[in-house]
Formats: sequence, structure tokens, C-alpha cells
Amino acid sequence: MEGHVKSGGLPRVQEVKGIVLDFDGVILESNHVKAESFRLLFSKHPQHGDRIVQLHRDHGGMPRFQKLRIICRDIIGDPVDDAGIAELSREFGKLAEKRLLSCPYTPGALEFLKAYSAGWDLFIASGTPEDEMQDLTARLGISGFFKGVYGSPRDKGEILRDVLAVNRWEPRQLVFVGDSADDFKGAEETSVPFIARVGSGQRNSFDEKKVALMVSDLGDLARRWRGG
Repeated sequence: MEGHVKSGGLPRVQEVKGIVLDFDGVILESNHVKAESFRLLFSKHPQHGDRIVQLHRDHGGMPRFQKLRIICRDIIGDPVDDAGIAELSREFGKLAEKRLLSCPYTPGALEFLKAYSAGWDLFIASGTPEDEMQDLTARLGISGFFKGVYGSPRDKGEILRDVLAVNRWEPRQLVFVGDSADDFKGAEETSVPFIARVGSGQRNSFDEKKVALMVSDLGDLARRWRGG
């Protein structure tokens, strides 16, 4: 696919000090695993399965605890307290774990991590609980590429603000690569340039006028930055 560059929106790679990456759908081709794990988690409510999966697809970057709360309260109609949400989250992690470990990387992802971790600070910002995300990257053998691996309960905006503050960077010294509306929202809240990953055959849900760049995968991003 052809990327759309917003005029003045994407810093040159030489200006960038840090790159934040969403995990599911940006590094690992795992959105379908997460979607089906939500369906399995609520298999006692098959009549709501499609709505639950659609919620995940529409809000891939939303913290898991928030998704679970919305599912229980607004879709199933059975609100659950914090302890119940935490237990559902643990069950979800168990359902997804083995399948995530065997998921393929997105095209060019490993090459991107190897190349860019040598000259830039890389971070993960995920809607997955932070301890679970850190354990998964360690088990995949990729944690060494990252200066920080972050997840929920913080949302994407909070994570980006913390990365900026800790490193004393201006927003244009950081870019965020994501694939969901919640990823874009976090970038917009913090004025961090946003790069949208829209894979081949995927529906483009982004306003091209507002994203700094659209790419098909991390390999595509690397090629475009080399050309810039």
C-alpha cells in the first residue's frame, strides 16, 4: 500500500530519539488470537460473541481491564467488581498465552527491532497488563530490544506522557506506531506524531489528514525512513 504523509507531520528519523510500538498488530500478528480469546472467555454467552469480538477490533489499544468492564456491564449486562475483572483478565491471559507464543511477527518486525534498537530507544505500549507483557516479550526473546515495556492499567496517553517526561523529550522527538483508534487517541493527546499500521487487506479506519504516516508494516516504515 502507499503511505500518506501529512505535511510536516513526520519527523525525519535523525530527529527522533524514541520509538514507541504497540504490540498486537504492530510487532506480532496477533489481533485474531486476542479476538478469539475474548470469544472463548465469554463462551457461556454465545449470543454476544460477535459484539464482544467487534468491541475488541474497534478498540484494540484499549486497556484489557477497561474492555472487560465494558463487556460485562454493557454487552452481557452483568457488572463485575474489580476482583472479578482481575480474575477474568487472568483467565484471558491463560487462553491466549500458548497461541501468542506461536504467532508470526508482522512483516519486517524483527529486522526493524534489530536495526533500530541499535540507534534509538524503543518502547512497547500495550493494552495488555504490564507484567504479562513483560513476561511475554521475555519468553519471545525480544525484551532486550526495548528500553521499556509498558501496558495496562495505564492507557496509551499516560504511557506516552511518562516516556516523554522521564526522558525529557519534546513530543516530536518521539513517534508512536499503532494500529487502533485508541493508539491514535493517545498520540493525539500528547502531540506525539502517529504512524498508523494498516496491513494488507485490512480496513483503513484512520483519517489520513491526521496521521503522520500510514504504512503496511514495520518493514515498510524502515524503507520509507531510509528514503527520507
